[in-house]
Amino acid sequence: MSGNGIGYGEQGGEVAPELAQEAAPTTAPSVPAAFGLFSSDTKKNEDLKQMLESSKDSAKLDAMKRIVGMIAKGKNASELFPAVVKNVASKNIEIKKLVYVYLMRYAEEQQDLALLSISTFQRALKDPNQLIRASALRVLSSIRVPIIVPIMMLAIKEASSDLSPYVRKNAAHAIQKLYSLDPEQKEMLIEVIEKLLRDRSTLVAGSVVMAFEEVCPDRIDLIHKNYRKLCNLLVDVEEWGQVVIIHMLTRYARTQFVSPWKTDEDVGDEYNENNFYESDEEQKEKDRKVKKTYTMDPDHRLLLRNTKPLLQSRNAAVVMAVAQLYWHLAPKSEAGIISKSLVRLLRSNREVQYIVLQNIATMSIQRKGMFEPYLKSFYVRSTDPTMIKTLKLEIMTNLANEANISTLLREFQTYVKSQDKQFAAATIQAIGRCATNISEVTDTCLNGLVCLLSNRDEIVVAESVVVIKKLLQTQPAHHGEIIKHMAKLLDNITVPVARASILWLIGEYCERVPKIAPDVLRKTAKSFTNEDDLVKLQILNLGAKLYLTNSKQTKLLTQYVLNLGKYDQSYDIRDRTRFIRQLIVPNEKSGALSKYAKKIFLAQKPAPLLESPFKDRDHFQLGTLSHTLNSRATGYLELSDWPEVAPDPAVRNVEVAESAKEWTAILSKTKKEKPTEKFYSESEEEEEDSASTSATESESGSESEKERKEESSSNESSESSSSTGVSSDSESEESTEKKTSGAAEESDSEDIKKKAKEISKSRSTFSSSDTESSSSEESSSNSKSESDSNNDSDTEKSRNATSSKVTTQVFVPTKMHEMLHRMTGKGLSAHYQFSRQPCIFGDRMVSVQVTLTNTSDQKIENIHIGEKKLPPGMRMHEFNPIECLEPERSVTVSMGIDFCDSTQTASFQLCTKDDHFNVNIQPPVGELLLPVTMSEKDFKKEQGMLTGMNETSATIDVAPQNSTSRVITERLMKAANLGVVPSGQDKIHRFAAKTVHSGSLMLVTVELKESSTAQLIINTEKTVIGSVLLRELKPVLSQG
Repeated sequence: MSGNGIGYGEQGGEVAPELAQEAAPTTAPSVPAAFGLFSSDTKKNEDLKQMLESSKDSAKLDAMKRIVGMIAKGKNASELFPAVVKNVASKNIEIKKLVYVYLMRYAEEQQDLALLSISTFQRALKDPNQLIRASALRVLSSIRVPIIVPIMMLAIKEASSDLSPYVRKNAAHAIQKLYSLDPEQKEMLIEVIEKLLRDRSTLVAGSVVMAFEEVCPDRIDLIHKNYRKLCNLLVDVEEWGQVVIIHMLTRYARTQFVSPWKTDEDVGDEYNENNFYESDEEQKEKDRKVKKTYTMDPDHRLLLRNTKPLLQSRNAAVVMAVAQLYWHLAPKSEAGIISKSLVRLLRSNREVQYIVLQNIATMSIQRKGMFEPYLKSFYVRSTDPTMIKTLKLEIMTNLANEANISTLLREFQTYVKSQDKQFAAATIQAIGRCATNISEVTDTCLNGLVCLLSNRDEIVVAESVVVIKKLLQTQPAHHGEIIKHMAKLLDNITVPVARASILWLIGEYCERVPKIAPDVLRKTAKSFTNEDDLVKLQILNLGAKLYLTNSKQTKLLTQYVLNLGKYDQSYDIRDRTRFIRQLIVPNEKSGALSKYAKKIFLAQKPAPLLESPFKDRDHFQLGTLSHTLNSRATGYLELSDWPEVAPDPAVRNVEVAESAKEWTAILSKTKKEKPTEKFYSESEEEEEDSASTSATESESGSESEKERKEESSSNESSESSSSTGVSSDSESEESTEKKTSGAAEESDSEDIKKKAKEISKSRSTFSSSDTESSSSEESSSNSKSESDSNNDSDTEKSRNATSSKVTTQVFVPTKMHEMLHRMTGKGLSAHYQFSRQPCIFGDRMVSVQVTLTNTSDQKIENIHIGEKKLPPGMRMHEFNPIECLEPERSVTVSMGIDFCDSTQTASFQLCTKDDHFNVNIQPPVGELLLPVTMSEKDFKKEQGMLTGMNETSATIDVAPQNSTSRVITERLMKAANLGVVPSGQDKIHRFAAKTVHSGSLMLVTVELKESSTAQLIINTEKTVIGSVLLRELKPVLSQG
């Protein structure tokens, strides 16, 4: 793509700012200093027009740079349109690019003038330069005139078949513009979308899915065949495209897979209802049925597995999209992984924080456990704006429980003293919610709120009164003293809502304060005319309730208040007054309702529910505008309910082309004619035997060799089973023995079909047998084509650029690392070492040999691996369970771990029948490599390509005894799994390896200098591993 003059960053409108930066220095010298101060804009533009009409390309180019610079600064350059559009047919490619940048900005505003050059745009669609073709299409789609719809349609169809993915990407963008201009073209546009959905370029994927969402979001059938491809491409798509694809796949998954939630709950219920007297056999049968109730669809698992790494994305929108996907699609036990990523986003700017906190607030209502460990992350900072403070407060209130409420209440006490009055009021409401939700602290919260009534700040006091009123409604019988205390405060409180709340409380519970209530009515009757309407209504209510319960003392007072209300300015007050008078004061005109006045006014009121304002937002999809606004936005697409029965998963299977079938038939014939060979050559086996130091190692070697023979004999079946790319519910960590046994049952025809899929790269996955066949020199031609199809596109270059070959290391380190001490393991000790051999369980795994020893005097049963706590992306192949280990006996087993080219620790549980122990395996960086043999010429060629940031070096003092070639080779190969590269110079020693996971080359050079110094140089794409390796190799050569 770079060959045609376009980089990855040259997308959309990003060209203009770059050109603007380029234009800045050009502008300064050509314009006099006084020109910008005293001359008008028209004169300045006249100067540009003359330059555009010049016969010199340099003048035109200078003018275009200045114009694009103006656009980048936000200045209006629309009046230059006629002068610019004349240069659209310029032969100078630089001028043409800038003209199209200008036209993309102003074609929509100057449609009539743009139409005059439409023939030029059509010619530009055939231009050899992909940037010009794409720009012409963008300008054409920006001319919003219905008459050119057929021309646009034809241009989009042609561009969708263009060889350049950048042009195809712009065709997808043009689809949306054409659809908004003429919706009647929908059917023809769907055909183009269907074609572009089959595109395998990551550049196109996001744009075409956006077009799909805009034009035909209900056409789920278009996604079936492309579902797996989109899942696999997701990691490599640009960030905004990832967001669009993830939202679309979330909707798709809700229509195609069954719910993973209900079945989990049902299973839990069935386990709880076990009959005490059931026999073991009945119980086992019941357990078996329960386990069969739900098995996650492999395609469902594929989506979850491929989106998980994106939680580490630098883009907040991508992380939020993955979080909502896991929330809506993942089993509840797996959804917890999103919490850490969402909390990480709280370090972003306030706008991002606001959206993330809104979504966390919704999540925390339903699943508190997800965010409880991160409670301190939601503590309010003094620098937070009010909107962020309020949301954090909301989340803390949702997460409150018996265990953390004391901590939260101490935190809330600080917030109440905040200078931000709105936030202080929200804190008091939060205290009220905690009091209603957690009965153990209700009295504590109530007493704290009563203390706040003496606060100097009116807003704090008013909010406290409102919350106390709501709390007292839940249990009024025990709080007569608080009502009396609030009545005394009535003279000092001026906030209408607070005064109204106190009056309502006194009126509602007037029988509990019979002496105070009439006096309160007397005081408020005096100030009736000066009160707020809200307070007047409560004074009328208080008078009516006292008239019905204590008419001797309050009859005249109530009539006085009713007379005041009768002539009030507010019609609400006048209406309420007339209503109350007819209801409580019996006369000839009174209706039947007056008999029930007491029941109406003093009816038992239900206690108010203090709920979170985010409680009803969960019916909107998380991360959407509708969720943020809490109302349905235009264009919002609802998530459908899970289907009761999953639709046929076969619709997602992709058919293989006939040509691919023929090629695979030929390949399979040549494979079958070749005799199966051992994984290691005889010479390598001899070297391995000589390097082994104990009887246990030789035993494990013979066992693993037997396994290799079995695997190589079932090579065909294992390839076909792995190429389907469908992993089980326990993901890719299940044993390869299960895969091979399942594949052996398939017929030859199915086998051929699946191999064809492998060659056509419809589903690129790995099988261990591929690496086995590639190790022998004789079968290198076949294995090379297979490994090419298996490797990811980004590692193909590094793996296949040279004629390098993975070799078996001569030096195998004897150092054993302790994994489990015999005291900690209750008699079971475990040690591990790295065998430095290609792993038989997968070509991306590091081979680890674990020696288990029973140091106790009793046998240990059922030794196996339990729960695994692996970092994201890391995989582990377990060893088969050991049924019994006799006292004083040892056994060596093999494991495979994919460390993802990092020195992160693999944590897991080593379990026995009775106990489980937490253990770790941490690899030295030198064990993450496989040695590679290559010629000196290839080494220098690769080293030349890995310079700059890909090169790290250091000068070290070499001990005199370490300066010989033999010692340097021995010491370096002991520290790291490197292969020796033949060197024609005595002072320069070269070593080569590649990383196990990604296959990136690691080139090490030791160049001896004068005065006992040497320069150590490491060249690799994996700069982090390179710097760590450099740090580890420096002491190896400097030590005596």
